[in-house]
Amino acid sequence: MKKFRNSIFYVGIIGGFSLLMYWIIQMGVKLETGRNLTIQTSDKNQLAEFLDSLIKNLHHPLALLLAQIVTIIFVARIFGWICIKMKQPAVIGEMIAGIVMGPSLIGMYFPEFSAMLFPAESLGNLQFLSQIGLILFMYIVGMEIDMKILRNKAHDAVVISHASIIIPFVLGMGLAYFIYDEFAPANVQFTSFGLFAGIAMSITAFPVLARIVQERGIHKTRLGTIVITCAAADDITAWCILAVVIAIVKAGSFGSAIYTVLLAIGYVILMVKVVRPFLKRIGDLYSSNEKLSKPIVAIFFLTLVISSYLTEVIGIHALFGAFIAGAIMPENVRFRNLFIEKVEDVALVLLLPLFFVFTGLRTQIGLLNEPYLWKIAGVIFLVAVIGKFVSSTLAAKFVGQNWKDSLSIGALMNTRGLTELVALNIGYDLGVLTPELFSMMVIMALATTFMTGPALDLINWLFKGQKEESENDIVLKNKYRILLSFDKPDSGKALLKVADGLTSKRTESSEITAMHFLPTEEIHHYNTETYETESFKEVIGESIELNRNITTMFKASSDIDNEIVTVANKSRHDLLLVGIGRSIYEGSLLGKVLGFTTRIINPEKLINTVTGKENILESALFDDGTKQIIAKSQIPVGILIDKDLKDLSTIFIPLFESKDWELIQPYVQKFIHNSSSKIVVLDTEGKIISDLDTKEKIRLMEMAAPNQLSLKNERPVEKDFLNEQNLMLITIEGWKRLVDTKTSWLSDIPSTLIISEEKK
Repeated sequence: MKKFRNSIFYVGIIGGFSLLMYWIIQMGVKLETGRNLTIQTSDKNQLAEFLDSLIKNLHHPLALLLAQIVTIIFVARIFGWICIKMKQPAVIGEMIAGIVMGPSLIGMYFPEFSAMLFPAESLGNLQFLSQIGLILFMYIVGMEIDMKILRNKAHDAVVISHASIIIPFVLGMGLAYFIYDEFAPANVQFTSFGLFAGIAMSITAFPVLARIVQERGIHKTRLGTIVITCAAADDITAWCILAVVIAIVKAGSFGSAIYTVLLAIGYVILMVKVVRPFLKRIGDLYSSNEKLSKPIVAIFFLTLVISSYLTEVIGIHALFGAFIAGAIMPENVRFRNLFIEKVEDVALVLLLPLFFVFTGLRTQIGLLNEPYLWKIAGVIFLVAVIGKFVSSTLAAKFVGQNWKDSLSIGALMNTRGLTELVALNIGYDLGVLTPELFSMMVIMALATTFMTGPALDLINWLFKGQKEESENDIVLKNKYRILLSFDKPDSGKALLKVADGLTSKRTESSEITAMHFLPTEEIHHYNTETYETESFKEVIGESIELNRNITTMFKASSDIDNEIVTVANKSRHDLLLVGIGRSIYEGSLLGKVLGFTTRIINPEKLINTVTGKENILESALFDDGTKQIIAKSQIPVGILIDKDLKDLSTIFIPLFESKDWELIQPYVQKFIHNSSSKIVVLDTEGKIISDLDTKEKIRLMEMAAPNQLSLKNERPVEKDFLNEQNLMLITIEGWKRLVDTKTSWLSDIPSTLIISEEKK
């Protein structure tokens, strides 16, 4: 009755007011009498008029900008993903994407498409929007620099950092001396040209370097600490020098730039001595809050905007102001995290790729159309590498580092990345760099960033000594070692229960390592310890409950699945356990079939009606990442589907083939011995009874543990029986057969451990 009444009311309101609107229009038309109204007429039909209107809308500045953003983000993501798969930072792919979309490739081979998507009149909008992205990015860079590290560990780092700036800076100015006549714009003084060449040679990309250090797991080592501190000191110094260089270039001479420099010094003093304590007071007041109120957020964003505005007006570029605004943020890690999370996704995902493409549109590799020009590009690259790599290496060796660490520091400090592109674009905007020289410098920035990873690999290979087997190595060989990898804390707890269930009575002769990887883009170098503490909190709590010592491993990675496989294969573990948590499948098709929701559907009917004979459960469970781990791991892998695993007192093992028992048997023995588990082995299809050899092996174990192991061949399996079990232990082939032939079990099966065999 209520629905009917609501429907009558709805029809009455809409119908009545529609009629009233029609009456008002008709009355209004009568008011036009006596007015000289020009009514446009057209010979075109309505479809043609609509198409003309549509084309006009497509060329509207806002529509064009949105189309550019969609295209840029899509292409940048593709190239970034390719570089990640090549074990390169995603930023390299985004830089390459910018060049590909510019005149060097798309503009050369598809000029009509390039002119349509990036017409000259639209580049101004793209530039200003990319500048906003850069301002937000530099704000993040400033926040990522940990001033505590600089204050506490800067002695050796400052020596290395400043050596790695002054030497390439001088080499850059020397290079400028030889190429000034040929490549400097006609109206640019040598001082300006030489200073920009020097700054281009001496920059290190702190954000890219920090992520490389995290991905390689050296952030906690002495080498990682030194190189992060070097890069931070380098970044601060380089941006201060760049600010002075910009002031000199804009003023025309060093003498007239003194006033700009003095204003800049006054600005820095104001930010450090006045604004920073004010922001610290706000940070202290709200440091315990889970979220920040909008007025507080507004204060910090206003600080960013005003700081950028002041430096732009002073004449040292808005980006320097954004960098300083980030650097003076309250040092509370959690407080900085809140702001980085608010800014990062918009800045790095949406706006920063616009800068790469805008840089790419300026980069005209086609201008380097003579062998001589490529020789000059090669000389620029050589000077950049010698200046940065060699100077950093020798300085590190001088302050007491060994050769391996010194070379590694040199390779990392040679990373230029996005920071170099920012400086080059500033030089281009100021008219200091010609299009040819700008293109050469962009190529140098790409090459020096790309070579960092291979250079580190080569250094590690050169210093990889052959060690004799130690007593510790021999002890490890005699231990049963389990490596478990979890993505969610709950999953880690369940995996630890299984690992402990396999080894609880052999704590002296067994070892459990729990590892957790986070995507590189979700973590920042300065708060790695905070992430690690939070990630392992529940797992360590569970280990205390189990009275079990565990080793933890935490790392940032851009390719987590491959990283898990690499660690597993390099270590000498006997079993790799990976978890598939409830949260992954809850609410999904697989989640419903496995009973992760209260609404249970008929799995057999679902598979028949939705997919026919396609094995949707198998494909859903073994996604690409899981398949990669199984396929590439050289040790046995256990995949745990956790459905609130409480204990291991009862275990159910369905056997489909005799060979299943050969793989499962060692784990059965471990569960019986270490956890006193009661195990039921079910001859699912009657094949085990007919295989006398396998049947005899099971009977012998049953006789050895008569109260803990039993072989059954009753069918069908009752729902109550499945509900009584704590864990189902099954091989991968057995799981596939179960999904194909026993779908009626799926909604009631307990937590399941799927075992793959060792690769020979």
